[in-house]
Amino acid sequence: MGIGLRNLNGPEYEARLRKPFIPPTVSLKDVHAAVPKKLLQKDPLKATSYILRDIALSALLFKCGSCINPWAESAFGGNLNPGWQVWLVKNSLWTTYWWIQSLVWAGFFCLGHDAGHGSLFNSPILNNAVGFVLHTTLLIPYFAWRATHHGHHKATSSIERDESYVPYTRSDYKLPPKEQARKFDYAEVFEETPIYTLSKMLIMQGFGWWMYLTQNTMGSKAYPPGTNHFNPNSPLFKPSQRNAIIVTNIGLGCMVGILCWLGPGFVARYYLVPYLLTNHWIVMLTYLQHSDPTIPHYRKNEWTFLRGAAATVDRPLLGWMGRFFLHNVGHDHVAHHFFISAPFFNGPEITKAIKPVLKDDYNYDSTPSFYALWRSFTQCLFIEEDEDIAFYKNRQGESLRVVDEEYKKNKPVN
Repeated sequence: MGIGLRNLNGPEYEARLRKPFIPPTVSLKDVHAAVPKKLLQKDPLKATSYILRDIALSALLFKCGSCINPWAESAFGGNLNPGWQVWLVKNSLWTTYWWIQSLVWAGFFCLGHDAGHGSLFNSPILNNAVGFVLHTTLLIPYFAWRATHHGHHKATSSIERDESYVPYTRSDYKLPPKEQARKFDYAEVFEETPIYTLSKMLIMQGFGWWMYLTQNTMGSKAYPPGTNHFNPNSPLFKPSQRNAIIVTNIGLGCMVGILCWLGPGFVARYYLVPYLLTNHWIVMLTYLQHSDPTIPHYRKNEWTFLRGAAATVDRPLLGWMGRFFLHNVGHDHVAHHFFISAPFFNGPEITKAIKPVLKDDYNYDSTPSFYALWRSFTQCLFIEEDEDIAFYKNRQGESLRVVDEEYKKNKPVN
């Protein structure tokens, strides 16, 4: 990584690189005791206000979008010369519509995510109804995703049991054992041109969400090839969950029918581009929460719930836009893993409460998020099969962070 690009790394990230890793020693009891109980209480009226706000914003954007072409046809009231000026303003307005609508819909995803955790309302039926409608609007299989996402929270950063962003291993790339591997072996597998790497990253950002839903890409390796989120008999689900998966599929079918009824012109203009951008935001925010050169993954001998919950990163994703549109999902994700049923709007206060308890085990990274995405995509390639605490290795077969030697010598033998 060049010196110029390394200067983009946040100081918190650089500090973690300089410090050998020791697993957290704080107790879950201490973390929970630090948070006032009022911050964990649901506020249905406040939750409803956020839902209505986002729906109103999306409707307002649809209305504004419907005015763009008529404005352009009138040369914006005759204030612009026909030709390049109208073309420039027209396309700038459509780009603005697509950008903001995608953020609003990413907010739909985040609200549906919280509904799936039961943190919006006291009624499970109401939570699921809201989550189902919001996610179905985005062609997300709500009940199927909810089932595997709960599994993710139960086993975060467990190499054997986590449900998402499970690292590839050395053997997945058919690399020689690390004692025998040479620079040529890594270069043969990982050396790529920047343009080719960028194209692969764009594929992940554009289609990674659907690759996970339809093929379990980077999901748990406990499931056979072809495992997906749409088959009610998939091993992802318990028998008791299968009716909900059928309901999910019916909902998605209805949404596809609505889009067909609206027609390809409407879909292409108002829905498709912000939909693809929304999928990008979903992949970006979830990937960066759990894929970082400084953050460990654990095998069963070392994994605990607390260690897994602490093995995630808070980032100022999109700055104020991330706070406003994405409902704190990037800024306060560590708190979410410790208190999954806490309302998202209390996330900032919960983060403030747990930081003094977690101390150096609280992971924050002020690195610009798009650079962090590139960094993780190019640095987080695989882990070793024989490490109980594993850090990602890069295209040179090197980990940027290591486990403390004294900890390895003195850790209890299971």
